[in-house]
Amino acid sequence: MLEVPDGVIWELLVVNNCCTDATDEVIASFAARLPIRRLYQPVAGLSNARNLVCLEAQGEFVIWTDDDVLVSPHWINEYVCAFRAHPEAALFGGPITPWFPNQPPAWLRNSWSRVANAYAAVDYSDQKIPLSFSRVPFGANMAVRIDCVRTYPYRPDLGVRPGSRMGGEETDVLRRVLADGHAGWWIPGAGVRHYIPVARQTCEYLRGWFYAYGQFLGQQGENSSSARDILGRPRWLWKQLVVTELRYQWRRHKSPPSVWMGDLIAASTARGQFRSFHRQQESRTKPFSADLARG
Repeated sequence: MLEVPDGVIWELLVVNNCCTDATDEVIASFAARLPIRRLYQPVAGLSNARNLVCLEAQGEFVIWTDDDVLVSPHWINEYVCAFRAHPEAALFGGPITPWFPNQPPAWLRNSWSRVANAYAAVDYSDQKIPLSFSRVPFGANMAVRIDCVRTYPYRPDLGVRPGSRMGGEETDVLRRVLADGHAGWWIPGAGVRHYIPVARQTCEYLRGWFYAYGQFLGQQGENSSSARDILGRPRWLWKQLVVTELRYQWRRHKSPPSVWMGDLIAASTARGQFRSFHRQQESRTKPFSADLARG
């Protein structure tokens, strides 16, 4: 049972983001047992759903999690203790461990350290340590002070949405918070478990995840063209795309996963970056009148 410290007033906000299932009925079924409140965001997209919560939340902090996560009984209590111990801090995060319904395939177990991020698994330390630009929590288990939640909105062009599996929306927000001088802490006791269905225990899933990650990296890079570009993409990216894909296709039939997993990651990431540069080129070549109409 979830432990809530005495004197703490809390509510559970659940966003219906264009759901076509029984989401509203499930929310209503818990109304007698939880301080639950249903929100509706008609514009599809994870960042849009998060931004609605930022407007509707009434507490001093927002603790974020996902619909496929099981929180520990101490989850809220650990965060509340951290809020009180570090009143100067604006953000906090805790570990996310995988929750498999089966014995995962051997190739995935042997490659886990290289692909854990693709399953939102993270554990920086078993001790309380400061957060940093290279050490930020994941969206399935983090807490942000309400003033920062509203000052740093999520970018709608990032985050899972129709037609795109690209994430990175929470990383973008948290790094902006830290860059502006706010403090953050890693809270090892505030743990959750993330459900990993069998359908995600495949190379196809990993290729898609790292493709989306490549899109995120490409979007963070330089948008300007140069004389060394070929069809709007840097020459180095053309080389990386071809070389890594050929290497992956060759090695996956000849080598163990410990060898070709790195090639899968590199090839998939390069494909995502390649696509991101293509979209940037399309944006640069759109007629000026179209930009005016959209604005």
